[in-house]
Amino acid sequence: MNAGTIFLWEMLGTATLVLLGTGVVANNVLRKTLGSGTGFLFVNIGWGFAVFTGASIAHPTGAHINPAVTFGVAIAGDMAWADVPIYVLGQMVGGILGAVLCWATYKLQFDDHPEPANTLGIFSTAPQIRNYTWNLVTEIIGTFVLVSWILLSPAAEQGENGVPIFGNAALGYAGVAFVVLVIGTSLGGPTGYAINPARDLGPRIAYAILPIRGKGSADWGYSWVPVVGPLVGGGLAALLYLALPV
Repeated sequence: MNAGTIFLWEMLGTATLVLLGTGVVANNVLRKTLGSGTGFLFVNIGWGFAVFTGASIAHPTGAHINPAVTFGVAIAGDMAWADVPIYVLGQMVGGILGAVLCWATYKLQFDDHPEPANTLGIFSTAPQIRNYTWNLVTEIIGTFVLVSWILLSPAAEQGENGVPIFGNAALGYAGVAFVVLVIGTSLGGPTGYAINPARDLGPRIAYAILPIRGKGSADWGYSWVPVVGPLVGGGLAALLYLALPV
């Protein structure tokens, strides 16, 4: 697959992921929406199935839609390192594009929001208790679970007499949606579980440049945590994959 094709599918998949994921947060946070105040579980479900939708669209490239997944897959030896930059570029552009489309969808609600300085959380994550070391640990653990499942979950196999033996991965992209959902409900409380640098940094860049009335800071001081943490978590998951017997 050539670089342009990789870029296109990863961009489209990640843009869909971020549009739907940030969209469910906007629907919950902003007033005068039908989903206003529906809560954290509502947001988790939305993000889980945003991953399902984005990954399904990006199927031709292996549905990474996440630099941490790309990094882990490359360390595991399942893709060429030369392809990593184009995957990540597509994911980052998609993250920015998806956030811009979310803003366009909720433009009137953004204009009406009584606390416009507090709208960064619609687009990017932030810790409930700011401690960079432990915030980093949280992101590493959450991403480790995600990428470990992607690398280790068994696929469907052909059994005796043609009867299939279904592994977890037989659920396809619906399976990863459930994994993201449980990471959110179980591990997402401290930092908002970015577990994906493109999902956090792309929308953060979009927030910085979008003409949102009265918006606050993009919080660049924290922005490295949801980038470094997921990359470390993805790398550790790949090392586990390589260490385990086949």
